[in-house]
Amino acid sequence: MSVQTHQQTANFIWSICNLLRGPYKRNEYRKVILPLTILRRFDCILEPSKAKVLVEFDKLKGKSENIISAQLRTITGVPFYNLSKLTFKKLLDDPNQIAPNLNSYINSFSPNVRQIFEKLEFGIQVTKMNEKNLLFNVVKKFASDEVDLSPANIDNLQMGYVFEELIRIGAEQSNEEAGEHFTPREVIKLMVNLLLSPETDLRKSHVVKTIYD
Repeated sequence: MSVQTHQQTANFIWSICNLLRGPYKRNEYRKVILPLTILRRFDCILEPSKAKVLVEFDKLKGKSENIISAQLRTITGVPFYNLSKLTFKKLLDDPNQIAPNLNSYINSFSPNVRQIFEKLEFGIQVTKMNEKNLLFNVVKKFASDEVDLSPANIDNLQMGYVFEELIRIGAEQSNEEAGEHFTPREVIKLMVNLLLSPETDLRKSHVVKTIYD
């Protein structure tokens, strides 16, 4: 994926904020956009192994939580899983139950993922969007093929760029100082090079290193 393309993906995702206008202030958009982007990414990652996970979970009933977790993570190939029969697209099959179904879907993730959404307090936004009749249309946008966040389409590095762009836009919407959320890549590269310098003399104890601009 090119720089232009990941920017286009981020811009399209952020354009979904148009649906939030009115009930949400501009500086509140990211409370919805970032959690749903994370959720959609996880949904796309787990989709290929979804059926196999559900079959295996039925076989493992009665086993310890550690055994179940280890086996399901082996199947997904990532350190998380979801036990719901729902997917992002299947959430659209029952518009009248979109809020409870979305909450159920999130609660069916492994504990490490559930904790993410608890920290983000996303349940509050689900309730708010549902009360304002926004939830179904917002989920529908994220479930569209235009938001294909599968690893086959966007690898982890490029997904990082998408999140970075969304965070940047969200910071601007909140009138935060430019760059406040961002560490330039050249600074990161310098830090890594200093830590992993090939100069063996620099690795000796009590060596003083000085950095100049």
